[in-house]
Amino acid sequence: MLETHLDSPVTRRRLRTGPAADHIDAFTDWLHLHGYKPVSIDLLLRSLAGWTDWLLTRGFTAQDLLPGFEACKLAIKEEQRVRYSRGPNHNSVKAAGVFIRFLQHQGKLPLPVTPASASELWPVLGQFRAWMLQHRGLTETTLDVYQGVLVGLLETIGDDARAYSTEALRAFVFDRARPHGIQRAKSIVVAVRSFVRFLGVTGRCPPGMEYAIPGFASWQLSSVPRFLVAEDVERVIGSCADYVFESRDRAVILLLARLGLRASEVAQLRFADIDWRSGSIAVCGKGRRQESLPLPQEVGDAILLYLNKGRPPLRVPELFISALAPFRPLTRAAVTHIVRSALRRAGIKAPINGAHVLRHSAATSMLRQGASLAGVGAVLRHRDPMTTAHYAKVDFDLLLEIAQPWPGVSSC
Repeated sequence: MLETHLDSPVTRRRLRTGPAADHIDAFTDWLHLHGYKPVSIDLLLRSLAGWTDWLLTRGFTAQDLLPGFEACKLAIKEEQRVRYSRGPNHNSVKAAGVFIRFLQHQGKLPLPVTPASASELWPVLGQFRAWMLQHRGLTETTLDVYQGVLVGLLETIGDDARAYSTEALRAFVFDRARPHGIQRAKSIVVAVRSFVRFLGVTGRCPPGMEYAIPGFASWQLSSVPRFLVAEDVERVIGSCADYVFESRDRAVILLLARLGLRASEVAQLRFADIDWRSGSIAVCGKGRRQESLPLPQEVGDAILLYLNKGRPPLRVPELFISALAPFRPLTRAAVTHIVRSALRRAGIKAPINGAHVLRHSAATSMLRQGASLAGVGAVLRHRDPMTTAHYAKVDFDLLLEIAQPWPGVSSC
């Protein structure tokens, strides 16, 4: 009921006499059910009243909510509003948007027309995605990256694979890669080659055309790992203290910093992945490979604290969810945002402004504490030992483990 969540009798009267009156009680209960805090519900309802007042003055009725919503957005964009005056503002538009979504969720208003997806516009992309999932074991995250490149390919040279030429494919790769660095350029080549290989295997174009797409040269192990020193990692973890979302963010950052998990792996973590009896955690990494890692005491304690005191009661299998309503499982981007916020609070200028800097930092920290390259590779779940060898460059003593003697000369 409206009276339960809104103290102002004036605002209640405005809402009960406006175009939203028939649904305002159900809307208020819906906000409470979806985890909105009392202060957020109060602000939303006050802002919504500004919108319904505007609808009345402009002649919109309860049957004109969608046109009224669009008209109000346009009016706020075009009209100069006097500060502190009564009337709709950007908060009113946000509140009205939540109210519109509620009515659509309840079937009172038609759902918005969503633009056609890439797979609907180009069915071959959907078929390629299913083929890669089945035969190559790629993750959805990787295929999303591929799709961004392939949409550009189809927009540029069309979707008739029989008309593809090696010249057109090479020209697209060069043009697409020109503004980017070497790593992004290499990922563009991989995406296009994979797609053209799929077209050849399925008989849509002559087989072998993928070999006409050139690669971009880069020396193996030529770069230096970008990481944070141990003191800075502890500052990032410590920045969660007294923060409003302390328990969740600290658990997330510890998983990244102590176990070297990727952002997507933290976001996908489920209750069933943690074995409290054996003190282990199951991680689904690249190639959808399920692997088990030990769960350190510090990390386990942080997760338990979050579950007991910080996690809202949302019935989903995912471990980490958003801290503000509407509640939903965290995404990879949300995990990255958590790390960026922690870096900012700690006052650290990181070489990588995202979650992956903690994975690099975990690897270099383990090596400096005496772990072997093979042990670090096992924790980070590297398939190629040379990937782990990349981290040995942070300590010249560790380079002796992989250095090869010059032919004809005894080793140092």
